Amino acid sequence: MEEDKSINIVSAESVAPSPASSIWQALKDAIRGTEADYTQISLKKAIFLLAVPMMLELLMESTFAIADIYFVSKLGSSAVATVGLTETYMFLLYSLAMGLGTAVTAIIARRIGEKKKEEAGLAAVQAIFIAALISIPFSIAGIFFSKNLLTIMGADAWSIEHGYRFTRWMLGGNVVIVLLFVINAIFRGAGDAAIAMRVLWIANAINIVLCPLLIFGWGPIPALGIEGSSVATTIGRGTGVVIQLWTLFKGGKHIRAAFSQVYWNAKIMVSIIRTSLGGVGQMIVSMTSWIFLMRILANVGSEAVAGATIVVRLMMFTLMPAWGLSNAAATLVGQNLGAGNPERAEASVWKTGVINMIFLIAVSIVYFFCNESLIRIFTDDERVIAIGSEWIRILSYSYFVYGWWMVSVQAFNGSGDTKTPTKINLVFFWLIQIPLSYFLAIKLGWQQSGVFWSVFISETSVGLFTLWLFKKGGWKTTRV
Repeated sequence: MEEDKSINIVSAESVAPSPASSIWQALKDAIRGTEADYTQISLKKAIFLLAVPMMLELLMESTFAIADIYFVSKLGSSAVATVGLTETYMFLLYSLAMGLGTAVTAIIARRIGEKKKEEAGLAAVQAIFIAALISIPFSIAGIFFSKNLLTIMGADAWSIEHGYRFTRWMLGGNVVIVLLFVINAIFRGAGDAAIAMRVLWIANAINIVLCPLLIFGWGPIPALGIEGSSVATTIGRGTGVVIQLWTLFKGGKHIRAAFSQVYWNAKIMVSIIRTSLGGVGQMIVSMTSWIFLMRILANVGSEAVAGATIVVRLMMFTLMPAWGLSNAAATLVGQNLGAGNPERAEASVWKTGVINMIFLIAVSIVYFFCNESLIRIFTDDERVIAIGSEWIRILSYSYFVYGWWMVSVQAFNGSGDTKTPTKINLVFFWLIQIPLSYFLAIKLGWQQSGVFWSVFISETSVGLFTLWLFKKGGWKTTRV
């Protein structure tokens, strides 16, 4: 008997997976996608399975943005300016698409949590209809009025005569960008984050390959100049949308739409639009507040604008993993509320928040000790380096609060309560941050330091306030 027991123990130990192999298996599952029920498995595993593909998805998006502007910059400053001026209009489109995506993620997650997969599929179809409708005005403006739009923004002669083709393609074919945003939001809400990741990787990989080929030409392929960049974007993202639609109707791991569901449903469409208004508001408030801050910095000098621009690029890159974690929290909140388990929904936010805080504390340490070295990667202008490194150092004092802010905001969004974050942002950004920046920078003469410290004060305050409001728990009763 003792010998048999010894054999059994040895056998159990020999088949028990090691910690390293367990982590590797979990990583493969996260990238490949699983049919796991995120309302039932351990929260730690659920966060991992959702956050990893979401972080990789955002990483690819940021990589494409850098590669695209790198190739366009070879055409000269007017080409880069054309991209920047066109993106001014695209930002409004992104606000609508991301706001709609926020609502779609919340509604799909709730239906999946309620185990109502057919209703989730129907909601997905209605979201696609809305996305297509949103794109129509931008398409008309881009196709017929691209030169006028660039003229309004103060474009130079080269941009108006040659760059308008870029604007025409980007705005005229914007439907593929909106659909890419919204359908990936559908997959994320359902828990199919791995599908959203793969689609964006394929779309952006095609884009990165085609960009230099179409811009500069190669063999029989003609050089299209700046127009080639927009054509590459349209082809890459259009391919991504085709894959999305095929996968959605074929059936993902957690959601499937049927061709019999392709019809207008006014009730569901109104619900999606109503929920999306808060998400759109959040994006517009953030976008306009940043425009005001840049205008104040412009009064200080071009070096201040350059330093701030570099810091924002660094922030976007370092915040990508944090946004991936926050998006995972939104999905978990929506699904667990749908499953009737608000306590588990809240616990998922606290666990994700701790991970986010630890990550951003590590980033803060790098910011504090390596601020000047980071800015020197992008410029050798000593004045710009001094301004940029000052802001990074100030950011390092409160970056850990950003972790909680991002997660708690996404918790509200994931529950379907998109209006509360919008109201909070209106108060802290428009009524506090902008006036305080002007007062400190211009009236008190602190220049760029006044803007940086006002950002520190307002965004630390909004983070703590949002977390306090989250703890009150009103979001648990939101209906979508």
